[in-house]
Amino acid sequence: MVATIGDVARVAGVSRSTASYALSGKRTISADVRRRVEAAVRELGYTPNAGARALATSQTRVIGLLAQFLEDEFAPAMLQYMLGVSNTARELGYDILLATEADGRNALRRMTDSRMVDGIVLLNVAEHDDRLPILREAPQPGALVGLPADCAGVDVFDLDFEDAGRLMVEHLHRLGHRELVLVSQPEHVVERGGAYVWRLQNAATEAARVRGITLHAEFGSAHQPEVGHDLHGLLDAYPRATGLLINNEAAAAALPTVLHERELSAPADLSVVGRYSDEFARTFSLPYSSIESAPDRLGRMAVRELVRRIEGQAGADEPHVVRFVSPELIDRGSTAAPRED
Repeated sequence: MVATIGDVARVAGVSRSTASYALSGKRTISADVRRRVEAAVRELGYTPNAGARALATSQTRVIGLLAQFLEDEFAPAMLQYMLGVSNTARELGYDILLATEADGRNALRRMTDSRMVDGIVLLNVAEHDDRLPILREAPQPGALVGLPADCAGVDVFDLDFEDAGRLMVEHLHRLGHRELVLVSQPEHVVERGGAYVWRLQNAATEAARVRGITLHAEFGSAHQPEVGHDLHGLLDAYPRATGLLINNEAAAAALPTVLHERELSAPADLSVVGRYSDEFARTFSLPYSSIESAPDRLGRMAVRELVRRIEGQAGADEPHVVRFVSPELIDRGSTAAPRED
């Protein structure tokens, strides 16, 4: 038999309403009573009825997550952002309703109009994202992982890609490098509004210019074997470059094989700095120093702010936030002074 809230109240020795308040947090309950109710929940294996709860509170305890596995982006990198969102939602007592369909506007409208979710998190945010007008009009709050051109009406969280580009160049400049190659995401990403690509590229280009460094800014594929061919081509095209900056996860994953095939190593022959998460580096056994992209932290920040708004902890007039994670360089020993010929 499935346990009910009445069963929990009976085992805990409290009224049905007290048990309900202890679980919902809607009223202040003593620590002793809360512990007894929680113990009863564990003993009975009680799970709240989502439908009844939604009727009683006008909340579903569900967060909508809109993400897409795009052909011009590396899928394992996107999964890390999704995990950051879903893990934090679970910790806060929310489920995730995931939509990955190509028509993001339709998916978003379906979620918000039907009141299936209490709030929305958007990934794959474009500079001029056509989902944003719908989200701003929705009764549910929204949070973005990614910076659009117009941040009005939503909370926004992203890596400071401009500072990341500057940090990559400054690090190699201090070591004495004067010619670098930057490998970015495919050009299609920029064309469809992936502003993070040019945000890092422009900042790196300017940082190189003021320091007298030659920076060759190029694009790379998001797939194997094409990205491997791209890397070989770039190393052939710029033989005097002593440093490689990588803002492309697929290129980072392919680089160990490319360097091995060319009988090169980092940092003896080429200094390398990437932009990806520590978890990504472990997954692909990447030995290169990198800027931490912080997908789990960004997902956590977005969900926590969203839940604040869902649960009324943020005042109705409280302004929306735009917060950047400052880049952190993780040194894995792949950079050194350039080799003297």
